[in-house]
Amino acid sequence: MNFDYEFGNHYYNYYDNKVGVESTKYSILAPEQSQPRQPGFEYLMNPKPIFDNPNYKGSGKLKDKVAIITGGDSGLGRAAAVAFAKEGAKLVIVYYDEHEDAEFTKRYIENLGGEVIIMSGDISNKNFCKEIVRRTLERFGKIDVLVNNAGVQYQQDRLEDICDEQFDRTMKVNIYGMFYLTRETLPYLKSGASIINLSSVTTFKGEPQLIDYVTTKGAIVGFTRSLARNLALKNIRVNAIAPGFYWTPLQPACWVKEKIPSLGADAAMARGAMPYEIAPTYVFLASDDSSYVTGQVLHNNGGEVMG
Repeated sequence: MNFDYEFGNHYYNYYDNKVGVESTKYSILAPEQSQPRQPGFEYLMNPKPIFDNPNYKGSGKLKDKVAIITGGDSGLGRAAAVAFAKEGAKLVIVYYDEHEDAEFTKRYIENLGGEVIIMSGDISNKNFCKEIVRRTLERFGKIDVLVNNAGVQYQQDRLEDICDEQFDRTMKVNIYGMFYLTRETLPYLKSGASIINLSSVTTFKGEPQLIDYVTTKGAIVGFTRSLARNLALKNIRVNAIAPGFYWTPLQPACWVKEKIPSLGADAAMARGAMPYEIAPTYVFLASDDSSYVTGQVLHNNGGEVMG
């Protein structure tokens, strides 16, 4: 398998030609495109997300630590997994059914010299969460880091358009799955362990077409803060990341294709981002570099929301 990919000037220029003048408005991540289902597939995206910064050199910050990453087959989860591997972590990558993406990620990490197992299943099923923990302990004997990264989102114009089935699915994957897996993992976490939950910039600005998704991401902030206080004296840290718009399979699988070029345009930096740009944040929260950080939400959004 060829692991080479272009790194560098990965943004398309957007031009407004309505007045006959090529004046750059903002940089876009990708042209119009869509995928027919959740979760999306990274291998179908154009351009491919850049998940690994070749200039990022590991320094053993996670050496011999064992990390479970849900949604680690693609998107932000893949970027985190690659950075963790460069830092010496042993990985358990959990995904739904994106087998081609998961196999690519596994081989990529192994090509870096990392040790990784992949597991396919639905985290909203508490028995599958039990199996994740069982297999992790069977293979590696411990758990040091849990990254609750997996999630789904569906675009709907009105609250009335959100059917019961969609609402249930969004809640069960984004909230129940996080709750089940964290509960199963906690008995095996020791002093110095880290839990990282994925929230969203939409929690802090509102997103009128993602009402149920934003509801879950707001709940994740509350869960993070409460659990952080609950576990603080055990020296188990709990933090969250609230990304802005990153070029991941979630985007073409959610939005109508016309929305894609505008993703990230509202940020102060006038662009969205590639997954590699958030990977060091996962490393920071997983490592001892953040030994006095708990109950926090780190905002990686290009200045879309400040404060």
